Amino acid sequence: MIGRIPRLLPLLIGLSLMPIAAHGDELQTGRINPNVLIVSIDTLRADHVSAYGYSRSTTPNLDALIEGGVRFDRARTIEPLTGPALVSMLTSVHPQDHGASRNGLRMRTGLASLPKALQARGYQSVAYIGNWTLRDKLSGLAEHFESYNEVLTRARWWGMVRREADAEDLTDSALEWLDSNAGRHSVQPFFMWVHYVEPHAPYRLHEDYLEQLGLKPGGKQPPEDRYDTEIAFVDASIGRLLDYMDETKLDENTIVVFVSDHGESLGEHGYWGHGRNLYEPTLRIPMSITWKGKLRPGAIEAPSLIIDLAPTILGMLEQEGPSTFEGFDWTGVFSGDAAPTGRQTLYQAHRGAVMSKHESDLARRSGLLEVGVIHDEQKEIFHVGKSRRQFYDLTADPLELNDLSEKKADPTEGLMTWMRAVFDGLIAVEDSPPEPLDEESVEVLRSLGYVD
Repeated sequence: MIGRIPRLLPLLIGLSLMPIAAHGDELQTGRINPNVLIVSIDTLRADHVSAYGYSRSTTPNLDALIEGGVRFDRARTIEPLTGPALVSMLTSVHPQDHGASRNGLRMRTGLASLPKALQARGYQSVAYIGNWTLRDKLSGLAEHFESYNEVLTRARWWGMVRREADAEDLTDSALEWLDSNAGRHSVQPFFMWVHYVEPHAPYRLHEDYLEQLGLKPGGKQPPEDRYDTEIAFVDASIGRLLDYMDETKLDENTIVVFVSDHGESLGEHGYWGHGRNLYEPTLRIPMSITWKGKLRPGAIEAPSLIIDLAPTILGMLEQEGPSTFEGFDWTGVFSGDAAPTGRQTLYQAHRGAVMSKHESDLARRSGLLEVGVIHDEQKEIFHVGKSRRQFYDLTADPLELNDLSEKKADPTEGLMTWMRAVFDGLIAVEDSPPEPLDEESVEVLRSLGYVD
């Protein structure tokens, strides 16, 4: 398990923290722990977010949130698939440990997680998801929430009926819950997770945002422009959620996390989509933490991962995370400690989904496509099926155009150690093979591009 920086939290970058009571004290004194809100967006790459330097104004509402908090400039997912990445976000373990290594594979039961830890502290926990891949039947995530809501209200994808949600529906659902359960004077704090499906393919065109993006109406818009209108659309809807938090003063005692599950390849390396490789367009994600009046705005340039969020949130509450958590707790860095140097970060890519009965027995091992390691911006990738190694210097070659590996070179020992750990973990969870997917789920996952 990756070591944690000691939690020295009398100050948080020069600003004092309010005392945080355990749940028992809370009931006696009326003090309220901060709420926690995670807003996640599907398939959003960091370099198409305005706050990360994108030339188009895709995310004015999220920009204001990010600029008011701590922005992680070199954040990455650990696997560029929705189910595996978000289960890892909540459990702070890699996919071979939680078992949901492919979309459609349920996570192992009984795992420790952020929502469970917060529930033990007295929090209400609620999730609103609009992506079919995250249905409890496919992911197993409902075990970790008191209320797990699948908002499948619209035909967002071609040829489907009521199998996804758009950003407006998700925001409406979240606001309705907040209005009923999270009043300003509520004694019980809440943990809410809202996962938006845009800008996942097929990149619908939202004409209302063309002017905002500096695009001209009319004609056939290229896919990368449609992708940006999807981002602007979801940003506007999240803006309604953030405005509500501001108007009701809930933002004065709420830790707000913004993150993407993975990025998206928009033609780089001849590939459109995500999940099949470990190039930077699908690994790099936007990630920020905002706590109004408590966390001084700034940026962290050291490498960070989506699995760092759970231990960091608990660290901000001065709560020790479960021993199984593998992510790094950044609260010491928030309070002025030096960021870690020389951190090695680990990645994996898998086939999209388990589609048939004959595949289920070896669903996890047979799904592994690539493993990767990044250390000091030196990136090594190994394609399992092709036995092909790649090596990139991300400082000199951020677009990964110059493969520095020698022809037929073997993986380094560090990468081999990681690959063995992934395989061993996948084998260890094969004693509970997944149930084959129903025809409806197969159809949906196929339409989302998760079928080889």
